[in-house]
Amino acid sequence: MKDKLVIAMVGLPARGKSTMACKIARTLEFDEVKVRIFNNGVLRRELSKGNTSAPEFFSPENKDGVASREEFARINLENARKYLENEGEVAIIDAGNVTRERRKRIEKTFQAIPIFYIECVNVDEEANEAYLERKALLKEFKHLSPSEAFDSFFKRISYYESIYEPLHDERNHILVDSFEGCILQVNILDRVPYYDRIRDIITTRIVKNLYLVRHGETYYNQEDRIGGDSDLTEKGLAQARALAEYFSNVRIPIIFTSNHKRTLQTAAPIAEKQEDCSIIALTEFNEIHAGICEGMTYQEIREQMPEVAGARNRNKYGYVYPQGEGYVSMEKRIHRGLQKVFYLNNYSENIMVVGHRAVNRMILSDFVFRQKQEVPYIYMPQNRYYHLQIDPHKKHFELKPY
Repeated sequence: MKDKLVIAMVGLPARGKSTMACKIARTLEFDEVKVRIFNNGVLRRELSKGNTSAPEFFSPENKDGVASREEFARINLENARKYLENEGEVAIIDAGNVTRERRKRIEKTFQAIPIFYIECVNVDEEANEAYLERKALLKEFKHLSPSEAFDSFFKRISYYESIYEPLHDERNHILVDSFEGCILQVNILDRVPYYDRIRDIITTRIVKNLYLVRHGETYYNQEDRIGGDSDLTEKGLAQARALAEYFSNVRIPIIFTSNHKRTLQTAAPIAEKQEDCSIIALTEFNEIHAGICEGMTYQEIREQMPEVAGARNRNKYGYVYPQGEGYVSMEKRIHRGLQKVFYLNNYSENIMVVGHRAVNRMILSDFVFRQKQEVPYIYMPQNRYYHLQIDPHKKHFELKPY
């Protein structure tokens, strides 16, 4: 008989619990483990007659709200118990589970099955705020403006904070920084099935589908100028429309861009062809700032600043433009941008990044481990895109035309 396990997620809303749950479930499925996620929020939305997104529904002082949420939790646990009694091997309880009382109910429901708690935290306030903004775009908040939805969800979190009891006495638990993807504390007193595998999953990047796209042609591209914030040309707009048509039958819930117009203009028609697609602009994905060379052509740099052209040719990766940036100085911000992408995106969903030539080279190199001196020469055309898939069993990437 195969091992059975209950994984109970713990943490405040918008701390990456569902993303972590999906990541674990998807990888265990690759290992041919029968696993299922039991999400309290999904069940609440399915069974509720009215809209339960209002923050007051989550107030500890709202007796009717507390009773309803406890009933949803009971049903979810019962569904998980039946699943494990039959064909299921791993049940993931995806909920806040922020009180010891709730966790004791889990333990009472599964007395004969090991329970492994995973508590998710994130102290990066900027990432938390971005996550809240992402949550505010969900269907349950469609009746509110983005700012109203943000405030509503923030108030919901405050109610959870008022009753939050971190893990302490539970026999088998770990504390995870869900933004950094690292394990902060470990307390394992019993044999936990699949523990080594789960620990590896938590600290490993997994990508269902990543579509890495360069923006369409700009007026600066036509003139061979660097940097700036140029608009797309007619050809560039046509490329954006072609991309939108190409990906119209591929579900893309989020498109990540830079703050520059050329990436936003490329992403807009793609998002329009999707249902409930958000565009999230990250400053971390802005193109290299060329400092005193911003807006110049490469020919002008060679003629007017031969020392700059010469030094950059000798070490393109390590060179930093005067008063600007270089590949080497972008490393930290590109890495942080990728952390945000994976924190904000569910591991069961597709990801699209519409970026720039140098930025996309840096992103690609992070997955395919190119030597640093090779990165500035990675081919990054405007009429093709890179498709990447990464799981613990394999890595796959290809350059495809659209």
